[in-house]
Amino acid sequence: MSSARAAAFKQQMIGAGFSLFRATGAHRLAARMTRGLGAILMFHHVRPWNGNAFAPNRLLEITPEYLSEVIDTLRSEGFEIVSLDEGLARLANPSHAAPFAVMTFDDGYRDNLQYAWPVLGAKNVPFTLYITTGFAEGVARLWWLELELAVRYLPHIELAIGGKNHVFDCRTLEEKAESFNRLYWLLRVQPEEEMLIAIEYLAQKADIDQRALTQSLCMNWDEILQMAADPLCTIGVHTLTHSMLAHRRIDFARHELFESRRIIESKLGKPATHLAWPVGDPASAGVREFKLAADLGFASAVTTRPGMLFPDHAQHLTALPRLSVNGNWQDRRYLEVLLTGAPFAVWNKGRRVNVG
Repeated sequence: MSSARAAAFKQQMIGAGFSLFRATGAHRLAARMTRGLGAILMFHHVRPWNGNAFAPNRLLEITPEYLSEVIDTLRSEGFEIVSLDEGLARLANPSHAAPFAVMTFDDGYRDNLQYAWPVLGAKNVPFTLYITTGFAEGVARLWWLELELAVRYLPHIELAIGGKNHVFDCRTLEEKAESFNRLYWLLRVQPEEEMLIAIEYLAQKADIDQRALTQSLCMNWDEILQMAADPLCTIGVHTLTHSMLAHRRIDFARHELFESRRIIESKLGKPATHLAWPVGDPASAGVREFKLAADLGFASAVTTRPGMLFPDHAQHLTALPRLSVNGNWQDRRYLEVLLTGAPFAVWNKGRRVNVG
């Protein structure tokens, strides 16, 4: 099966799983055991949909209207939306009857200022904004978007990856989807430095201005400080360059965490004690990184590992799971299923805490 068809099949299976839960009501029956204390929700872009037929990174964006619906759904499902600090306090002392939800936004995209912030403010919702300092300064690379644009613009790609030559036809939408999926996963398993070099080569072939791309999509410091002045906003750390730190030497990882926190604190004039791991899956942040964040004094660090929060997570504050609000599934019915925690219990094979 081709990678594009495999991805489509995965989407179909997820949809079938959602439909099964809703048809049987099993998620509601399981909620008492699977919902836990609550959830940390993860967002990236919030902006009107542009209608592009080729959009392999669409999972990373939702519309402002859906953000509003997410907030309404949380409240109708009995969740109290709280700040990250309050969420951690409730995790340490789980005495509240109602589950809680924490809203987090990764990377520091300008659309968070333009489209998410007005919704959050109108509904009085606290939120955390994790900042990659290199994005704010316009120098770090949005490599996953560079790859998307390269596949969109180039009709044909030839690239050496891992010592082997690969050829990709990218003329039709189907070919582009197939090529992006193959390229993405072939590159992701390479050393990060090699991955970045390969994508830079493709960006140059496609005449993509990497710096202009970052500057056009990410907030600068003036814009970040504008949001940081809002009492509803907590600013967190998301490293210097959005590097997958598990791929790097420990001294590199330590520098990424320490220096990005120092820069953010110097800009804010107050501590920045919360961290989000870039990419955040098990291949990008693991036990070594979780210990490093704790040693550096971070109060929390969130992953992209899927799951709800349980009392045992209080012992693993630098490896917290999140509920990803996926742009491919912008439907209140799907969110209602996820908020019961039942799909995560299946996904994690019954494990409530996944920190290995």
